[in-house]
Amino acid sequence: MIRLIGSPVQKLTNLSIFRNPHLLLALTTLIWSGNAIAGRFAVGHISPMVLTAFRWGIALAIIGFLARHRLREDWPVIRANALYLFVMGGMGYTVFNYCLYSALHYTSAINVTLEQSAMPIIIFVLSFILYRTGVTVLQLAGYALTLFGVFVVVSAGDLVGFFSNEDSGWNRGDIFMLGAALAYGGYSVGLRAKPKMHWQSFLTALICSAMIFALVGAAFEASQGAAQFPATLQGYAVAIFAGIFPSLVSQGLFIV
Repeated sequence: MIRLIGSPVQKLTNLSIFRNPHLLLALTTLIWSGNAIAGRFAVGHISPMVLTAFRWGIALAIIGFLARHRLREDWPVIRANALYLFVMGGMGYTVFNYCLYSALHYTSAINVTLEQSAMPIIIFVLSFILYRTGVTVLQLAGYALTLFGVFVVVSAGDLVGFFSNEDSGWNRGDIFMLGAALAYGGYSVGLRAKPKMHWQSFLTALICSAMIFALVGAAFEASQGAAQFPATLQGYAVAIFAGIFPSLVSQGLFIV
């Protein structure tokens, strides 16, 4: 039975397409776009922290079962790097998704997805500060184009008015997305210090940490009277989608 369960997963991750980093990043970005759309459908059906807790609970149940044997092997490494894993999971998974889902209460999924594309700039800046990572002319051009696109979206196409009108500026959704980009940018740079362990163990440890952060956040949300548990099929569908694809598939592809 163990072989029947573990073998397909192992064979799938050994395929040549899963050794192409450009393809993996493209698939990851595609699924992240779906996460933004799903988050928009969640508005009015499930609150941000409750959705975050639900999705990581679903993800933890799946990956925890699949990785149970790897976890035993990698437990000494996990224990030695507990603080690192705790912070990475909380920042990259829970804080990021809370900010993203909150942003979708104030702006569109298209705006969130486009603003999310600014994350490479944050990753570059943090990588340069921490690791003195170099950059090419083409990368600089790409960063500049991305930054210009974000400002076009935020200003609704009126760049002059955005900087000259005192009443203009970023709305609450844009501020949340800035927090999301900072959280995931820090997580992405932090992956350079990833301890040596199987990717399934690493992902399970991060998701477990994310679940702890999410439960605390959901409890605080409930104490403020803002928690909304899914009472409709749409709310459950969003939670299940987020728990499988953005939580497991995309995050797994990103760290493989």
